[in-house]
Amino acid sequence: MDFGERYRVIESRDARFDGRFVTAVSSTGIYCRPSCPARTPKPTNVTFYPTSAAAHLAGYRACKRCLPEATPGSPEWNLREDVAARAMRLIADGVVERDGVDGLSRRIGYSARQLNRILVGELGAGPIALARAHRAQNARTLITGTAMPMADVAFAAGFTSIRQFNDTVSEVFDLTPSALRSRSRATPASGAPDAAGSIRLALPYREPLDVDGLFAWFPPRAVAGVETAGPRRYARTVRLPHGAAHVELSAPERSKGHPRIDAVARFENIADLPALLSRVRRLLDLDADPQAVDTVLSRDERLASEVARVPGIRVPGALDAGEMLIRALLGQQVTVAAARTQLARLVDALGDKLPLSIHDDDAAHVHPRLFPTPAAIAEHAHEILRGPVARTDTVRRVAEALADGSLSIDISDTRDDVTARLTAIRGIGPWTADYVVMRALGHPDVFVRRDVAIRSGARTLGFADGDAALAAEATAFAPWRSYLSMHLWRAAAAPTPASTPPPASHPKEHP
Repeated sequence: MDFGERYRVIESRDARFDGRFVTAVSSTGIYCRPSCPARTPKPTNVTFYPTSAAAHLAGYRACKRCLPEATPGSPEWNLREDVAARAMRLIADGVVERDGVDGLSRRIGYSARQLNRILVGELGAGPIALARAHRAQNARTLITGTAMPMADVAFAAGFTSIRQFNDTVSEVFDLTPSALRSRSRATPASGAPDAAGSIRLALPYREPLDVDGLFAWFPPRAVAGVETAGPRRYARTVRLPHGAAHVELSAPERSKGHPRIDAVARFENIADLPALLSRVRRLLDLDADPQAVDTVLSRDERLASEVARVPGIRVPGALDAGEMLIRALLGQQVTVAAARTQLARLVDALGDKLPLSIHDDDAAHVHPRLFPTPAAIAEHAHEILRGPVARTDTVRRVAEALADGSLSIDISDTRDDVTARLTAIRGIGPWTADYVVMRALGHPDVFVRRDVAIRSGARTLGFADGDAALAAEATAFAPWRSYLSMHLWRAAAAPTPASTPPPASHPKEHP
């Protein structure tokens, strides 16, 4: 977008662009989200920055009225695969706080100096400034949305000292942490976090969002012990860099204020908050641009009515890429129920108990399990899994590779890299690779090949029947073919209404 296009966005206060750039106003010294309700500044006083970090470096402070840090992330970081986008995904996941800039650079495959030069040229700020902006955003969320003590907020947001936390918050928001909390229009969650580190957060997203359809994806696939799911609710355990966690997600009925998903998280180590937030946003596809997606899909008359009935469809992601790969392997050529049975066997035999006590409405306090580690699966898969020996052998070999590091799936990877790694393994074909890239990487432009349910949905809507012809037709929907896949899976459930979950038979891969 050029200056004129961006200026027209802020004139119209278009909330679709919140999180994609910020507007800095020289006459006030503040920067705002594009939808800020304040009077539109004169063009001569405006500078647009691609990130809040760039605005910070230029000496601007966040608007206290529109709270530009409280926006969904930019959809560009999932759509793009260049160095800047890959770095932004890792920065949001907390890699700089855990491994430093050198660790970030190694994951990207560049020297620290090269990476800094690329990010400054592309985003107006280097990795340290970008990570600092994320810490400030996480801190604001905790300050205004919880009753956590400020010292706990500082370390949960990724700061290494109370002084660094106080200085950053004061500089970015022109308010001390205590003043920021007192000015907040939001009411902090009742009660301070308990000893296990439980906190309640609100996760923003762009409208529209197919809430019922998104949450309906999980119940047929929920593995007992690890996950629980119901209408507009999903909860599960997860391994994070510093320990285990449990997160419960729910979609409230629309209330005043910005649209949100509620999250209640409990940690072994609250320093894992940034990583969990990043992964939950990918799990629910909360940084998507639904209006851009729906505009492209609805141009085709065969899809227009489906998009009108289900606006804002999302692509469910994954909290753990290795787990997603194991689940996909066990889902090949079988139903969802059969795959879930196999996964439950693994969890019952190999899943460690979550070292946290979780309250459950039906069972007071329960101790869920964690999904088994790749090392445990590699050692015991042949004793536990049932079915074809070839599939069990593939699961074992893949788990060994994940355990020893010879195979990795990382959010910094490109689609082509992951696809090449997976299809080089005997027993993994195109469907598995596509499915893992779409869900584990959150890639928005994957058309899942050789899928029985997708072909069925395509026939229902009048698309080509053969794999090659259907894939060719799908190119017209780039860069949003993952969302096309979701619509076709949903159509395969006809005559079920479009607002109900996708078909409860797992996509199958051809031999």
